[in-house]
Amino acid sequence: MSKENHHEVVEEVGAASKYVCTANHGFAPYAQEELHRLFGSVKSSMLVPGEVFAVTLQHPAEAVREQMSRTEPIFLRHMFHVGWEYSLNDDETRDWQEGLKAFILRDDRLSGAKIALQVRKSEGSLWNGTAAELKESVQSRLLELGAEFVVREAEFIISVFAGKDRLYAGITTPDENISDWNGGAIRFQKEEGQLSRAKFKLLEAEVAFGIPFASFREALDIGAAPGGWTSFLLDRGLKVTAVDPAKMDGSLLSSPRLTYLRKNADNVKFKENQFDLLVCDMSWSPKGTAKLVIDLLYALAPGGTAIVTVKLLHKKPMTLIQEIIEIFQGSRLQVQRAKQLFHNRDEITLYMIKY
Repeated sequence: MSKENHHEVVEEVGAASKYVCTANHGFAPYAQEELHRLFGSVKSSMLVPGEVFAVTLQHPAEAVREQMSRTEPIFLRHMFHVGWEYSLNDDETRDWQEGLKAFILRDDRLSGAKIALQVRKSEGSLWNGTAAELKESVQSRLLELGAEFVVREAEFIISVFAGKDRLYAGITTPDENISDWNGGAIRFQKEEGQLSRAKFKLLEAEVAFGIPFASFREALDIGAAPGGWTSFLLDRGLKVTAVDPAKMDGSLLSSPRLTYLRKNADNVKFKENQFDLLVCDMSWSPKGTAKLVIDLLYALAPGGTAIVTVKLLHKKPMTLIQEIIEIFQGSRLQVQRAKQLFHNRDEITLYMIKY
């Protein structure tokens, strides 16, 4: 019997299909709840506490793909369909790297294609080295594919996750994984002189939501200090009105495109339809933030965009999010996307259009 036959190629028995899923740290239970609401029975096991889990859904992969394309989850950041699985507990002597290689080489679509090889591991996994070393080891065995290995704009993604006693792998197209970044983790390099990590939230929103920030004319930044989001918008060429009673970073104040109002946002007045973009990233209560934004909507032109972070302050975020979305949608804001981005912490980001 060949080595290949000693490894488990995952067959979708009946209607079931298996996935490795990822959420922001601590939010895996809410990602599991989203899957439960969409697909009913969910059988799962945690791979990285509070963050990465394996799940079996009682639906075939094609049905899962179709449903996920219609209903984007808020907390489920990334998933890949498991096509091959190895268990250390079954037989410690198996050469799982050869089994993984055989699984990948069976897929005729990969020959000569642009491929992203995305590898992750848990602490204390069956692979003793780093994830980067595992990636290098796997890729070195795939030279006969004649493929071009890329980081972005791949035609196919080979995903590998090494857990403590089990290894999972899958071959998908980028749109099947929710995010085409490894684990859905969009990483940016901190720039010299960058005011805060808050800037990464807008950088990620730009990529994840496809928002053309450079196409806007004039923005209102509510709760702007110390200026992370204002800095981003100025970099994109916008005129920005920044409102905050706290101090803005001095490096921004010389910009001729910045108007800084050192006031509370409920004490300012603007022209009607003055702005085509409104952004708000404040550590306020969700309903307080919603009220503040709604009170200033007169200054956002119809068709204008609003980007707002909503802090998740209690133990029922699903209910809270629904309440906040209903508040906004009852106030001439149509929610386009609601997502906990990688750079969100205990919050989500709402992308909305005024109608």
